[in-house]
Amino acid sequence: MSMKKILFAFAVFATAQNTYAQKDSVQNILDEVVVTATKSPKKLSETGKVLTVITKEQIEKSGGKDFAQLITEQTGIIVNGAISNPGKDKSIFLRGATDKYTLILLDGIPLNEPAGVGGSFDLRLLSLDNIERIEILKGSQSTLYGSNAVAGVINIISKKPTTGKPQFNGLATYGSFNTFKGNANISQKTKVLEYDLNYVYYNTDGISEAKDTTGKANFDKDGFTQHAVQAVVGVNITDKFKVSPYYRFTQFEGGYDADAFTDGDNHYNASLVNTGLDGRYNYAKGTVHFNYGYDFTKRLYASQYGDFSMKGKFHQAEAFVNHAFSKAVQMVAGANMQVYRIDAPDTVNSIISPYASLFLHSNNGWNVELGGRYNHHNKYGDNFTYSFNPSYLINEKVKLFANITSGFRAPSINELFGPYGSNPDLKPERSTTQEAGVQASLANKKLTATLTGFNRIIKDVIIYNSNYTYENRDKQHDFGVEIELNYSPIEQLNIKASYAYIDGKITQALAGKDTSFYNLVRRPKNTVNLFVGYQITKQLFVSASTQFIGKRTDNYFDPNTFTSSEVELKSYALLNAYAEYKFLKSRIDLFVDAKNIGNKRNFYEVYGYNVQGITVTAGIRFRL
Repeated sequence: MSMKKILFAFAVFATAQNTYAQKDSVQNILDEVVVTATKSPKKLSETGKVLTVITKEQIEKSGGKDFAQLITEQTGIIVNGAISNPGKDKSIFLRGATDKYTLILLDGIPLNEPAGVGGSFDLRLLSLDNIERIEILKGSQSTLYGSNAVAGVINIISKKPTTGKPQFNGLATYGSFNTFKGNANISQKTKVLEYDLNYVYYNTDGISEAKDTTGKANFDKDGFTQHAVQAVVGVNITDKFKVSPYYRFTQFEGGYDADAFTDGDNHYNASLVNTGLDGRYNYAKGTVHFNYGYDFTKRLYASQYGDFSMKGKFHQAEAFVNHAFSKAVQMVAGANMQVYRIDAPDTVNSIISPYASLFLHSNNGWNVELGGRYNHHNKYGDNFTYSFNPSYLINEKVKLFANITSGFRAPSINELFGPYGSNPDLKPERSTTQEAGVQASLANKKLTATLTGFNRIIKDVIIYNSNYTYENRDKQHDFGVEIELNYSPIEQLNIKASYAYIDGKITQALAGKDTSFYNLVRRPKNTVNLFVGYQITKQLFVSASTQFIGKRTDNYFDPNTFTSSEVELKSYALLNAYAEYKFLKSRIDLFVDAKNIGNKRNFYEVYGYNVQGITVTAGIRFRL
């Protein structure tokens, strides 16, 4: 399908008068309350930041998907590997930036894997069935959230209890590739004590990770198994003081192949322990928040080349206050400490960061957020980041906004001192980002639209060079445009359409001259998402969606000739469908989820690796 046809379809969807909407979409998007943008509950109309919300309803209608597949449906986000073998590694690209520039939060507390490449977090360690809601905050957020939040922040909000009596929820699915998933959840909320206990089991035979171009090599399937446990407890010590300890454990294992186009009898296993404490104290004009989080990740790879293991520990502690001087003037101020440790070699890094952000609200539509953060790193020293976020609301319907921010990413402990290609002389990456746009709720709240343009420059960008060593290069320059439309002519019908354009290049000094070239490997310049949902009756809901991914490039290393070459990955479009029926007063849901209905398999996410063909999952969800 050509790009012109895709854009034409996009325009038709955006202007159609006989399309459909999910029930929760008939609202003014600017009235939605979020917490990630300012670390306090705030309407979208009051902040100039760009934020997307994946609701509880959307997650429940994703019973046949995993976390990576749901995230890759969002505007400006690509998860490479989302439709490859379920156990294959997943790499998130937010606005064209690699995963090391996106900070993952769980209930507002950072997740980190020090032993991982770039310190980025492995998305396979997250189970969608533990999640209540997801808030995606785009653009540099280093002032409020520190290192790694250069491209944006994804805040995963876990399930919370809602009823005074014990409530039991369950899920069971079965689908293609002999895939089974089971989820059991029990929760309760009383005046003093609340709890949520959750267990997930997932198992699939999978497909061969590597591509067999002959169709006759009989590559074996590379299966995947995951267990995930979550226990979250809330104790209301008084009506103003609450503490919430938590414990999560995730473990997965599976097979992987030797290389692109090359089968192999290799195995891996990995686990995450995520535990800590979250608390808050409410007083007359604000709230004091405090938290502590500990992540312990370990993984083992066993292959024909021997065994390779790594472990990482991450501690983080934070305290901050939301204080309202008046309705017009509010402040967030606090301090954060993070400690990273790997065991090979036994090395520790730390960052201490005080920060403050002032929020100014006027009665004539103006809102301004101005903030700064001082960062002290035990290895490279100090730096400072800032943010300036003005917005203007017109008639409670149209918001104009601009963001001027700086950010930073500290070299990961693995890049500085790890066993492979480390460089203790690395400098931190420093970024500046400008974005501007408009967000509107029109046609009596039936049409919402967002248009955003951004420009991001990262200086001293860290790359892995041809000598297999990390080094700083001059700069990375990325820019793009995002368009989102949501149209609901009547309550039962919804259509969503989005388009993202991304471009970028790296600049480096070679032979005394600056050389720039396009380097957004595996990232398409053009992406289109279309979704139509129809609540046929109170019990029956159906939807269809398609995603167009433009052509990309990839780097291929030939294991026989030991040479590298650039290859082009052709564009593709996938069609998906979903149907759900509720009965027994919505206590039981039956659903069917079908992905890649056209059974397309003649394309790559990663050159030389398989993609899943048509995938059908049927399931039941129940509430007792």
